[in-house]
Amino acid sequence: MRIKQLAAVLGVGPVITVMMLMTSAPVRAHHAFSAEFDVKKPLTLKGTLVKWEMINPHSWFHIEVKDPNGEVVEWMIEGGSPNSLIRQGVTKVSLQIGMELIIEGYRAKDASNTAVGRNFVLPDGKRLFVGSPGGPDSPPAK
Repeated sequence: MRIKQLAAVLGVGPVITVMMLMTSAPVRAHHAFSAEFDVKKPLTLKGTLVKWEMINPHSWFHIEVKDPNGEVVEWMIEGGSPNSLIRQGVTKVSLQIGMELIIEGYRAKDASNTAVGRNFVLPDGKRLFVGSPGGPDSPPAK
């Protein structure tokens, strides 16, 4: 009812009212790879998967890695969307909490302990592509 009253006060019709409501919806930005990560800074990490967030638009893998001093440091590795990971065979069965992994990816431009994942190498040597389709080094379309 308040919307109709507002429309009446502003002297706008129902179409304009709907357009005003649509433009007031919150919008979340989605950044390109090159805005956050540096393709010229590839990295390889060895660590343990401690948490996996299957959220859109990108999944996040929390990895504990020992630094050169033996201190455990948590890294956040960005992966593809849950849907793309599942299509590529990356599931809670193939990748389990507590699993030791080798992570191949690219470091964040801000030099934080954040990276975008390309491949995870499992203990048996199997490689899982965890990046976003169309990103650097993405596998050919099937």
